[in-house]
Amino acid sequence: MIARTLALAALVVGSAFSPGQVKAQGYAPDSIECYSRDYRYNRCEVDWRDARLVRQLSGSRCVRGETWGINERGLWVDQGCAGLFEEAGRRRRRDYDDDRGDHHGGGWRPGHGWDQDIRLRCDSNDFRYQLCQVDVGRGGRVYIEQQISNTRCVEGRNWGYHRAGVWVDGGCAAIFKIERRWRD
Repeated sequence: MIARTLALAALVVGSAFSPGQVKAQGYAPDSIECYSRDYRYNRCEVDWRDARLVRQLSGSRCVRGETWGINERGLWVDQGCAGLFEEAGRRRRRDYDDDRGDHHGGGWRPGHGWDQDIRLRCDSNDFRYQLCQVDVGRGGRVYIEQQISNTRCVEGRNWGYHRAGVWVDGGCAAIFKIERRWRD
């Protein structure tokens, strides 16, 4: 009876997370273990703006922007990286921004041209990692407008973005469109 109950509990807990994703036990409540199994790309669903690698759990290197990162769809790992990650920034929901209804946070008001789209060329020369700095802004989106390289650019694998800019790797080269408009 006890063995059956434990097996059922393990099944229920295990089904709450995607393969390669484990809620970290004995750590901060906003931490998670995320694994790249068989050196494959894996995404772990989290609602975090940013993450920090607390402890590497794999023999393969975990390098931010190369073998792990975070984007609008969650935390991702690749090429055998496995680690304990914790939240480094909280997504702010509209109704919690502040008491004045200021949806730009902290009294900040955008200046002239804040909502203009930006086009940026970013190249991974010699198949190396490259960060092209641009203010994507909180809530901004980035799209490939025109691929330049022969290497197919795949978001989360060889290109991505965060607040500080657009990164490329593995031969990806493209013209990116950055939409910095606030979405209500």
